[in-house]
Amino acid sequence: MARKKFIAGNWKENGLLAEAKQLVQELIPLVKDITTADIAVCPPYLAIPAVHELIDGTNIQLGAQNAFSTEAKGALVQKGAYTGEVSPAMLKDAGCQWVILGHSERRQYFGETDEKVNVKVRACYEAGVKPIVCVGETLEERDGGKTASVVEKQIRGCLAGLPADRMAETVIAYEPVWAIGTGRTATPDQAQEVHAQIRGLLTELFGKDTAEAVRIQYGGSMKPDNAAELLAQPDIDGGLIGGASLKAGDFAAIIDAAK
Repeated sequence: MARKKFIAGNWKENGLLAEAKQLVQELIPLVKDITTADIAVCPPYLAIPAVHELIDGTNIQLGAQNAFSTEAKGALVQKGAYTGEVSPAMLKDAGCQWVILGHSERRQYFGETDEKVNVKVRACYEAGVKPIVCVGETLEERDGGKTASVVEKQIRGCLAGLPADRMAETVIAYEPVWAIGTGRTATPDQAQEVHAQIRGLLTELFGKDTAEAVRIQYGGSMKPDNAAELLAQPDIDGGLIGGASLKAGDFAAIIDAAK
């Protein structure tokens, strides 16, 4: 099955409103003719409406970096007394098509668990927003030979209860934590090995057809100079791009490599 490449930019906690607008305005003409890859930007919450207005009608899709939901009395909560939180329903209302869930920084700094991510995944589908679910190991876990078991635990926990049709629309982002913002990058062979393991696990959990439909992004310091080699691997279907997505030229070069 031919899977369309998907390049998404995770801006993280970067960009005042004017900077966000400028970045998008620079990006639009650079990627306007790209039809062979899906493109998304995930700005901070406060920039979402402004970015949505600018990219409306273009080939750039809109995502968010996180969402909140919980379960109460057997129902997924999309509103309530949860000061400071933003629900999937609110993101959908603001124009978002995607949301990043379970990013390693959310796990590390905010104590997010696979179980909490699972609730968010299911709430996103209830609201009509598709999740980009992040999984990956730390340097200690990799050096300890635990990569496969760590990633399997995260996938089983984050995707529990998801039906096959929803799973087919879900994007997985493999982000080796040791390669995020460190300048280190998994080699194409290392990345492909884990991507293939993930697809094998998805086959076990959801069936071959569904597993072949799922797009698995690489999320560990993909840059213009290594993007083509990574994206050439058979199970790497795109990238979740951090720092390089903050420069329109760099982000466009990665998207171009996905062709």
